Amino acid sequence: FKLRDKVRHGAHVTKHYDAPQTPCARLLASEVVPAAAKEQLRAVAHDLDPLQLLSQIRHWQQQLAVLADRRAEQPSRPQQDSLTRFLAGLATAWREGEVRPTHGAPQKPARHWWRTRKDPLEAVWAEITEWLKEDPDSTGTALLQRLQVEHPHEYTAGNLRTLQRRLKAWRSRRAHEMVFGAAEPDEVPA
Repeated sequence: FKLRDKVRHGAHVTKHYDAPQTPCARLLASEVVPAAAKEQLRAVAHDLDPLQLLSQIRHWQQQLAVLADRRAEQPSRPQQDSLTRFLAGLATAWREGEVRPTHGAPQKPARHWWRTRKDPLEAVWAEITEWLKEDPDSTGTALLQRLQVEHPHEYTAGNLRTLQRRLKAWRSRRAHEMVFGAAEPDEVPA
């Protein structure tokens, strides 16, 4: 975003920005730049390879880090990113948010990966997955009612939220498999 103007009303400052554009797009839209230079810019922009640029940026960032850290003996080789690895990273890049340290929420402590109690659905999860394969649109409430009929006095309404969480994880894995192919085994979710 390029700041167009700002207006002060006492202590309050209102800022107005132009629509976001790349530097190249700004040059192409400028009336000051000659037509021959614009054609040359278009040709250069057309030939750019984003993956190659990313690799070069990471290489030079690593070189700068080595120079900044005088304790390093020799520069390490830059990591080569394949297209599939790069594209796989794009699927989750939005979760990391803004890369600048001044932006973003403070770091939360990592969630623990271990269970704090025994899983109440462990013994019947295979049975539930079979029901889900027959009717994938079943709700957690309907599945719990079916469990209560199949296994009377074992499952109460207190197990509903646990079942809903497990159901959410199961559907998430199935959606991932439909988009990216079956890559993970049908394990019991945590």
